[in-house]
Amino acid sequence: MSGNKINAVFYAESYHPIQAGSIDGTDILPHDNAVYRAHLCSSAGLYDPFGDPKVIGDPYCTVFVGRLSHLTTEETLRKAMSVYGRVRNLRLVRHIVTGASRGYAFVEYETEREMRRAYKDAHHSIIDDCEIIVDCNRQRLMPGWIPRRLGGGLGGKKESGQLRFGGREKPFRAPLRPIPFDDLKRLGIPPPPEGRYMSRFQDPSPPRRKKSSVDWEEGSQTRDGQEHSHDRSSVDSKERYHSRSSIEREESSKKWSSLDREESSKKWSSLDREEHYGKSTSMDRDDRSYNWSSSRREERHHKSTDRTRKRSSEGKDERSSHKRHKHRNSSYRHERRLLK
Repeated sequence: MSGNKINAVFYAESYHPIQAGSIDGTDILPHDNAVYRAHLCSSAGLYDPFGDPKVIGDPYCTVFVGRLSHLTTEETLRKAMSVYGRVRNLRLVRHIVTGASRGYAFVEYETEREMRRAYKDAHHSIIDDCEIIVDCNRQRLMPGWIPRRLGGGLGGKKESGQLRFGGREKPFRAPLRPIPFDDLKRLGIPPPPEGRYMSRFQDPSPPRRKKSSVDWEEGSQTRDGQEHSHDRSSVDSKERYHSRSSIEREESSKKWSSLDREESSKKWSSLDREEHYGKSTSMDRDDRSYNWSSSRREERHHKSTDRTRKRSSEGKDERSSHKRHKHRNSSYRHERRLLK
């Protein structure tokens, strides 16, 4: 064992009573009577984990809550566990005779995500002044499970030394001695994992949902049915296509011919409009230019006539004033002659 794995731990994936009673998972003999009793129950098949009629719900959405106070009620537990998600079902295990709490319960959530949230955050939380532990539902998820009342289980706080390892609270330690692979294989005990060790501070993930063979068969049947239906639909579609191809082609040709006519008419109409617009604009421009030139000519003619009139009127005024001046001079001279 290398030095970096001395403080490493690993967790059990399947339950074996002798391995659960070992601190490093390498023991081949039971060290107490409880482990021996659990081994007998496991080898003889005396315990059925699915035979309890009170066990209901989805195991992948259910968490195990242990080390509860004997004063904790269903209402208190439901209120405390509802913080992590919507609780669908809650079962507080009680004594069959006295009805007192046994100190553990099973809480089922609506979704697997809520279950994982409670699995991660509710572990080592406080309820009624007691530190609880939260684990997955190993009764229905862990192969070969034997409960604590029959000498199995995982964890524990007994001072007599009847501790069980491999769970979340007390994982297996990394082996410090050579692993007896032959003896473990002969007893049917899974060997410790190589290369999958974790730190004690890491949080192990609960088992994930796996598709069973029935689900695979159902999925394959549904896929086959979908393929057959797809083939049938493809054949029907081909027949319909061949039967309706001529009609559709005729209709499409009619539609295209009508569309071509409409488009051609639209195009010709647009061309005619453009030509007409171009002609009209050119004619308007010619008219405007002609009108402008005629108006300029008229203005020039009027200006020239006004100038000539002004000149003629000025000449007449000058002539008349000159004649008057002459007439006055002549009359003045005639008067002077008469006075002399």
